[in-house]
Amino acid sequence: MKIQLALDRLTRDECFAILEQTEAHIDWIEVGTGVIKEYGMAIVREIKETFPHRTVVADMKTCDAGKHEALQAFEAGADITTVMAFSADQTIADVLKVAKDKEKRVMIDLLGVTNPDRIAVIEELGADLVSLHYGKDMQKGGAMKLDLFSLTEGRKNLEVAVAGGISPDSLPEILRKSPSVVIVGSAVTKADDKKQVVLKMRGVMDDYENNH
Repeated sequence: MKIQLALDRLTRDECFAILEQTEAHIDWIEVGTGVIKEYGMAIVREIKETFPHRTVVADMKTCDAGKHEALQAFEAGADITTVMAFSADQTIADVLKVAKDKEKRVMIDLLGVTNPDRIAVIEELGADLVSLHYGKDMQKGGAMKLDLFSLTEGRKNLEVAVAGGISPDSLPEILRKSPSVVIVGSAVTKADDKKQVVLKMRGVMDDYENNH
């Protein structure tokens, strides 16, 4: 089980300061959509050059021009790029093809998807990594409901990441659904002691895995 740290709505300096404190204890570094919109591919490139041994996720949220945007992300050093599940099948197929050619990966963002049939189509297109995403604006209406996981139930060939206001308090309940990747953002980035929060979450995850 991996920890993906989402860096979003932050300045470049804040991103690097947070990574200096936490990088040794996380698995995947997500360069958030807002950060990419502010700084472009340059910050993806800089983060990968600074932390070459970490998997870098460029949260492009691609929904069109799949080939072009996938090439942008991968040529900047990203190991994984994201594409929206509601995109045209051709867009998803194009991103997956570029990833295969470059020996990289694609995370399909399921934000807004409510029909499991869409997951079946995505899997048929060749996807093996998806993200159950309870969005920032959705969180204003209350915490994530665990029935979100019903979308991916029984799909043994899919790695499932989960994102949406996850904190040390909500983590134990999330872990019962056995996600492959836990995406954490503001619970760490807004904390006074960012390293301590990551270590606490890592400890909870390790305890869960050791006991199941």
